[in-house]
Amino acid sequence: MKHSNTAAHPSTPQDQAPNPSWIVKLTIGMIGMFAFLQVYSIQAILPVLMVDFLATEVQVGMMVGATVMAIALMSPFLGMLSDAIGRKSFIVGALLFLAIPTALIALSPSIGWLGVLRFLQGLSVPGITVVTIAYVGEEFEGKALTSLMSFYVSGTVFGGFMGRFLLGHMHELIGWRNGYYVMGVMTLIGAAWAAKALPQSRRFVPNANFGSAIQTLGAHLTSRYVVTACLLGACVLFSLVGCFTFINLHLAEAPYNLSTGALANIFAVYLIGVIITPLSTRLLQRFGAARTVCAAVIMSMCGALLTQVTPLWGIVVGLTIMSSGVFITQSATISYIAVNVKTGRSLASGLYYMAYYAGGTVGAWACGLAYAAGSWRGTVILLLIVQTLALLIASFGMIKTKRST
Repeated sequence: MKHSNTAAHPSTPQDQAPNPSWIVKLTIGMIGMFAFLQVYSIQAILPVLMVDFLATEVQVGMMVGATVMAIALMSPFLGMLSDAIGRKSFIVGALLFLAIPTALIALSPSIGWLGVLRFLQGLSVPGITVVTIAYVGEEFEGKALTSLMSFYVSGTVFGGFMGRFLLGHMHELIGWRNGYYVMGVMTLIGAAWAAKALPQSRRFVPNANFGSAIQTLGAHLTSRYVVTACLLGACVLFSLVGCFTFINLHLAEAPYNLSTGALANIFAVYLIGVIITPLSTRLLQRFGAARTVCAAVIMSMCGALLTQVTPLWGIVVGLTIMSSGVFITQSATISYIAVNVKTGRSLASGLYYMAYYAGGTVGAWACGLAYAAGSWRGTVILLLIVQTLALLIASFGMIKTKRST
């Protein structure tokens, strides 16, 4: 039985894991950015969609949930398919596919059709995210692997910010429908970048045996590393989606009455994640994943509580602290899988993302109900409950060992 892992290869000079060049680091970060450019872009225009389509809070919240639901459903399957086919071609093809529903969103006649196209967007994202993590895990080792993972997560953070920021401001300039045409073209540029700059796999071993994939799946479902990471991932995206979806509705109402452009500017707090995430590598190496995650979750809880204050600057500070804790948790959890799971990496990543985005889907729905019932205060209470659960999972589920990388 073959697995796509580095242990399957004899150590030859030409097969040694290379030290990544700056262009490879930049490319991995850019792939992460283009993957997430579309996922959350719609959050900046949710108040506009409520007016344009006469939609409820829960309906517009599920415009975020539709995409993350599709990502959750497809992540393990695209992981297994990539284990059989390859890495680079999968990443480029997924980026090309993503551009199609992105452009078609501009033609949405109803909130229902918008939800369908948002779902189609999500179908292609795991072909980028899951496969990129597997690619990095196979091609690089030790500090190079950890460094590239931090670049990847930084790219996803930057993409999450840019999607919201660009669409919010483009709505004020050319309307959100034309904005999505521009976003489609940008995604095509991302596909061209990956095709040109991403090195071909050197250590990938195809595994087209479905039976062995099922065996690997069974092993992962009983692995403490994988299960704990999956549970943490679900809590992480529940918190992030719930917070940054419904804070828009809160700030669009009195006394703030923010426009789409102003709401887009609020997402600049995401940029702190681009700085924080690479620095989290040092925390991981010194304290290990478990201790780092516990500290990061407590940090997120403090940030969520701070968003309860009235002044806008206090809310922005709270969002900054909350999101920074989430980004550190995500980086630590992804590295936890990459370091500790040696076989079926793509499938392990797929399971992680299935749980991660399932948490985001539930977060979009449950926090919508909480917001409708108790406004922003009700949403924050629900976020704190889920983050407390994450703290318990990290405290009792993760194996507390220091990183040797």
